[in-house]
Amino acid sequence: MAIENIKMPQLGESVTEGTIEKWLVQPGDHVNKYDPLAEVNTDKVTAEVPSSFTGIIKELIASEGETLAVGEIVCTIETEGGSAAPVEETKPATEEKPADKKEEPKSSSAPVKPAGAKGRYSPAVLRLAQDNDIDLTQVEGSGNEGRITRKDLMKLIDSGNIPKAGDAPAAQAAPTQQEQPAAQPSAPAAPKAASAPIESAPGDIEIPVSGVRKAIAANMLKSKHEAPHAWMMIEVDVTNLVQYRDSIKGEFKKKEGFNITYFAFFVKAVSQALKEFPMMNSMWAGDKIIQKKDINISIAVASDSALFVPVIKNSDEKSVKGIGKEVNELALKARSGKLKSADMQGGTFTVNNTGSFGSVQSMGIINHPQAAIMQVESIVKRPVIMDNGMIAARDMVNLCLSLDHRVLDGLVCGQFLARVKEILENMSKENTSVY
Repeated sequence: MAIENIKMPQLGESVTEGTIEKWLVQPGDHVNKYDPLAEVNTDKVTAEVPSSFTGIIKELIASEGETLAVGEIVCTIETEGGSAAPVEETKPATEEKPADKKEEPKSSSAPVKPAGAKGRYSPAVLRLAQDNDIDLTQVEGSGNEGRITRKDLMKLIDSGNIPKAGDAPAAQAAPTQQEQPAAQPSAPAAPKAASAPIESAPGDIEIPVSGVRKAIAANMLKSKHEAPHAWMMIEVDVTNLVQYRDSIKGEFKKKEGFNITYFAFFVKAVSQALKEFPMMNSMWAGDKIIQKKDINISIAVASDSALFVPVIKNSDEKSVKGIGKEVNELALKARSGKLKSADMQGGTFTVNNTGSFGSVQSMGIINHPQAAIMQVESIVKRPVIMDNGMIAARDMVNLCLSLDHRVLDGLVCGQFLARVKEILENMSKENTSVY
C-alpha cells in the first residue's frame, strides 16, 4: 500500500486556483482511476477533479467552499503496490510512543494557531494578504485544521476590519475599552456587525447561492479590490450601420439560418481596433504586463440563473458573419447548460451587450485578469446637430469603457475608443461586407 496525494489540477491556462464546490466521495470510498472526486468552481464554470489513481480515499484535506491554488493537495488516496511506510504515518494512534509525540504538536499548536498554520498558507492567501496588508497571525481560519482560506480574507476585507501588524489581539481589547470609553465602543462593534447573519422576515424568499454565483461574486470582488477602475464613454453615430443591417437582415436569416445582430458588427470593430492598439489587449501580472498575441473576445451571456462569459477565439480573423454565428452558438450553449470549461477560457478583452435590455450608460466591472471591458449600450434615435448646422434624427449609441489603470492610461484608451467610433461610423452598405 502507498499514500498518494491528489492535487488541484490546472483547469485552464489562466486559472491559478479553484474552489471545492462539492465532494463526490468520502473517506473509505473505493475509486477507480479517472473517477470524479469533487466538483470545482473556476472561471464561472464547474469542472470535476478526476482521480489519478485507483484505491481508497483516506482523507479530504480541503473543505467544501475552500479555495486552493493549483498544485495544492485536496485529498489523499491509498493505492496498491507501494511500500507500507506511508500507511504507518496515517495511523499514529496504534503505537503508544509515536502517538504521544504526534499528539504534542496538536495540543501545542491549538492556542498558537498562526504558528502551526503558517507553513500551510496557500499562494492565493499570501498574495491577498500582501495586497491588503493583512497580518495573518491575527486571522482565524475556517479551513481544515484551522487553515486560513481565501474566503476568510475576503470576509475581513468586506467588513473593513483588517488586522494590521502591531494591532492588539482580540483578547487584549477588553481592558482598553474601560480605559478609553469614549473612543473604543466602535472597535468591538465592527466584527459583530460583520459576523451577524441577516435574518429573514416573514414573507421573505431565501435563494440558495449556487456555486456559479459564488464564483461570479468572488471574481467580481477580486477585480474591484485589485484593479483600480477608471471609466470613459464615447458617443457614436451608427445611422449608416443600422440602415445597412436592416437592409440585409431578412435575406441573411433566410440564407444562414440565424439573425445578424448589431452586436456582431460591434465585436468586429473592437477586434480590428485591438489589432491597432495592442496595449488594450493586455493583462496585469504583478511584476510585469503581458500583452496578449491572440485577440479573444469574452462576451457576457445570461441564462435564467447565472451570467456566463464565453470566448470568441481569434475574433480579429473572423468575418461579421463568423462572429455572429459564434455569438449565436455560445448563447444557445449557455442557456441550455452545455457550455464547457474550454468555451470560457483564454479571453483577453470583454465586450458586453448591455444595450440588449435598454441600458444607455453603465460602468462594467473588469473581467479579471483582463485590463478592460466595453459596454455596448442601446441604440436610440436622438436629434443631432449635423456639420451643416441642420438638426437630424440619428441612430446614436454610447460605448462605455472600464479600464485597469495599472495597465492602461487615458491617452491610449481615448485613442482606442476614437478608432472604434471611426470604424463603426464608416460601416455601410457601400464599404462593409458581412462575409
